[in-house]
Amino acid sequence: MIKDFKTISQQVEILRNKGLIIDDVNKAENILLKENYFFLNGYRHLFMNSASDRTFVTGATFDELYSLFLFDRYSRNIFFKNLLIIENRLKSIISYQLSKKYGYKERDYLNYKNFTQNPEKRRRVKDVIDKMKRQIRINATKHSATMHYTRNYGYIPLWILVKVLSFGILCELYSILKDEDKLEIASIFGVSVEYLEDFLPILSNYRNLCAHEDIVFDHKTERQIPDTEYHKKLNIFKMDEEYIYGKNDIFAVIIMFKCLLEADEFRLMLKEFEYELEKLDGMIDSIPVEKILDTMGVPKNYMDIIDM
Repeated sequence: MIKDFKTISQQVEILRNKGLIIDDVNKAENILLKENYFFLNGYRHLFMNSASDRTFVTGATFDELYSLFLFDRYSRNIFFKNLLIIENRLKSIISYQLSKKYGYKERDYLNYKNFTQNPEKRRRVKDVIDKMKRQIRINATKHSATMHYTRNYGYIPLWILVKVLSFGILCELYSILKDEDKLEIASIFGVSVEYLEDFLPILSNYRNLCAHEDIVFDHKTERQIPDTEYHKKLNIFKMDEEYIYGKNDIFAVIIMFKCLLEADEFRLMLKEFEYELEKLDGMIDSIPVEKILDTMGVPKNYMDIIDM
């Protein structure tokens, strides 16, 4: 089936024909032009009668649909800035620990002997080192900091290289470290090695979604975080012996933030998220806020985690 081009007016009619109330057509057309019908339409599912009946619930409005779109944008920005805090902190800690122990020149810190000697991870070690060497080659004459060190010293120290490494490569780097190095880094964050190894790939996934302005509020990752004390303390319901919230959803991200951010940083993040959620609740009448929370995987008593 071919998807034909639709004018803004046709897009409005499509939404109206599915039962969406649009009181201000000019406003709706302006929003659709600036925000993209496809992106905005990605938020329709919560307002649909069912997966088979793809019409909007009684009373659903364009303003409500747009409010959910904006909620995701604003909360995504909140998550993104805190993900960047964790990313930068991880880069700083890893580069400091490895440079202190193994040296600060490429031939020192990229020595195969510095990484896990597990035969099953041999290929992964080679892949990660190759990726880091590639970043050195690419950025040696492009990034201002790497250019400075290349021209003046003839090498790029790890604390400079990490600036141009993606969060994904950083996560891979942690996975190939020796156990004692993993432990030292995880202890600075105040978590176990197992937690940090499970957290990082999931945070990387959400970081990429945030960076590319994808839909985040209802995103579920394939990986899950381990059960934590917060699942138990919040009395999150279990189904088939599995917690229904906080495993691979937005609340899982909140739990990871609780573990990795400073207390004041976490409190500010969650207060900002609460503000956006309360603002959204005041703008939507056709569906209950509980439905939105359930879709995000966020329990009603989520704010209690601040003081735990």
